[in-house]
Amino acid sequence: MNGAHVNPLKFLHPGWFTPVMGLSGLALAWHAASPVLGPWAEGAALIVGALGAAVFVAVLIGSLLRWQRYPEAVAEDLRHPVRHAFLAAAPVGLLLVATWLQAVELALPLAEALWWIGAVSQLGITVWALGRWLAPTVAHAPDAQSLWNSVTPVLYIPVVGNVVVPLAGVGFEHAMWSAVHFGIGVFFWPVVFTLLVARRLAHGPIPPRLHPTWFISLAPAAVVGLVAMRFGWPPGIAAAIWGVGLFLLLWVGTQARRFFAQPFGLPFWAVSFPLAAFTRLTFKLATALALPALQWTALVMLALASVIIAALALATVKGLRDGTLLAPEPVAQIVPASP
Repeated sequence: MNGAHVNPLKFLHPGWFTPVMGLSGLALAWHAASPVLGPWAEGAALIVGALGAAVFVAVLIGSLLRWQRYPEAVAEDLRHPVRHAFLAAAPVGLLLVATWLQAVELALPLAEALWWIGAVSQLGITVWALGRWLAPTVAHAPDAQSLWNSVTPVLYIPVVGNVVVPLAGVGFEHAMWSAVHFGIGVFFWPVVFTLLVARRLAHGPIPPRLHPTWFISLAPAAVVGLVAMRFGWPPGIAAAIWGVGLFLLLWVGTQARRFFAQPFGLPFWAVSFPLAAFTRLTFKLATALALPALQWTALVMLALASVIIAALALATVKGLRDGTLLAPEPVAQIVPASP
């Protein structure tokens, strides 16, 4: 019964930065729609982006307080085979806030400073996360199995999340540093995908609670396509990458009913940013190729992404009010890694 009196702050793990990614991604999608929908789309981008920035600040303050008051809970997150990867959601969220500020032309010096913090932090977390792969283990010991337990779609965030850096970095004229991050992310994109398929086929499915995170598989294609256009590559290359994203969306989307047929939890937010980023890519590609059909597709996707993210936000507020979130999570069949 003592657990009922535990401060909810104790359970504010890094995964709570994922709503920032979804909201910022949606704001950028609305901004990409402004040439079609006009000033009110720009207004929507401002409102949604401001909400995402406010959520980032709130979660950051809460995380710092948690680190001060519950250091053992933070240490447990860093050891956990799944939650440790969510640590990268903080710098990725920061990078997306900086990208939104740049897109709407607000506080550009602040945006560039946030971009630098996010970029450097993302690189550091990537090195730290991949360092677990080289940590000493003993064959057939729990530590050895936990390496496979850590192979979930969440791994895309710390490893492939580097591809987010150029979205704003190119505009800030940091092309070299942007290219470095882009290279790291693109290199590990097929590596992580291969590991995920191998884990699924050889070691069984991921825990049901994490099934919605399969939608993160769409994010690399969406962002890589956007970056290809940001670098000024031929639209045909971005179109080919868009095709990969479309396949991944259909591939994972066919399982959506099964993935979401469980009580609402934070992993549901995994669908938000990938869908929003793919929507933004669709708008950009429709403009570059002058394809009205693709533009209509983008509008439908924007409506869908907006409804889904609004539903996620309402469900999150309800969960916080009812106490079902910021509470101990159901125990999954995974084994924590050694410190």
